[in-house]
Amino acid sequence: MFKGLKKLVAALAIASVAGLSGCGHQSERAVQEDEGETIVLRYAENQTGDYPTTQAAKKFAELVKEGTHGRIVVDVYDNAKLSSEEAVVKQVMYGTVDMSRVSISVLSGITRDYEALQLPYLYRDSDHMWKVLDSEIGEAFLHKMEPAGIIGLSWYDSGARNFYTSKKEIKSLEDMKGLNIRVQNSPMMEDLVKALGANPIPMTYGDVYAGLESGTIDGAENSWPSYEAMNHYKVAKYYCLDGHSRIPELQIISKKTMDKLSPTDQQILRMCAVESAKYERELWAKREKESEKKVMDNGTVATKLSDTEMAKFVEAVQPVYEKYGKPVNDLVQQIKNMK
Repeated sequence: MFKGLKKLVAALAIASVAGLSGCGHQSERAVQEDEGETIVLRYAENQTGDYPTTQAAKKFAELVKEGTHGRIVVDVYDNAKLSSEEAVVKQVMYGTVDMSRVSISVLSGITRDYEALQLPYLYRDSDHMWKVLDSEIGEAFLHKMEPAGIIGLSWYDSGARNFYTSKKEIKSLEDMKGLNIRVQNSPMMEDLVKALGANPIPMTYGDVYAGLESGTIDGAENSWPSYEAMNHYKVAKYYCLDGHSRIPELQIISKKTMDKLSPTDQQILRMCAVESAKYERELWAKREKESEKKVMDNGTVATKLSDTEMAKFVEAVQPVYEKYGKPVNDLVQQIKNMK
């Protein structure tokens, strides 16, 4: 168990004893909490078992088991066994699935506030994004979904998303014209692809490989690890390093589930989520390098845009800022100015 979690569990135990002394029925409840029946939580993950987010979910489960002395067991269902991200979010809202790790692009369907964090070319680099998410801005966004029955616990890394195609290298904005590009079910992503001259094709993540192989779509967009893990590099070898978005992901829990837990267990889960996020970021950085090497060794052609062409991409997406950025312009400027 992480040192911070050990200290938390010890502090909570002392506080519980001090606060409950002299209250017979509450003391009895504390004993039951420590020795009661096992609580099993179902955690949905759409990635494969060896993927960084899945490994971090399993680490979270280990920490929770240790922190609660086995009273709370988190069962991680990977590889979309509990359905797609979009469907799982609804299940978490209703409490039929307890927890998940999801992209904030999916959560934009619940509250459009998350669109501010997804604007194209918003962050200078990874360090810039984490300064934002680890600040009061990121903390506020953890609570945006609570009216809909979802609680954010921690931020996970998902790297920079880049375009890739089965047809040709993307060396210029002109090369994007007419391509059928798979996107997540996100209005902003659809508008982004349209602004760059391509045709957005909404499609579930699990159908992308077949879509690329059959020619239903010409390309998609994702990070190095996702591109590699789902074998998309085998059917779409041209990878353009445009870094159009860094869309962080959230570890979430159903409010219905959280409300059933004691305050002590709630704090343990929150602490474990934060620790698992630190672990995930380390895994992600390592996996990114490994995935890039693997696909490059297997024939991927990676293209970096020139500064001139990069400027054209940024200019082309300004209508996206006009549509989605105006309502949160102050926040966008705050993010861009963060050093």
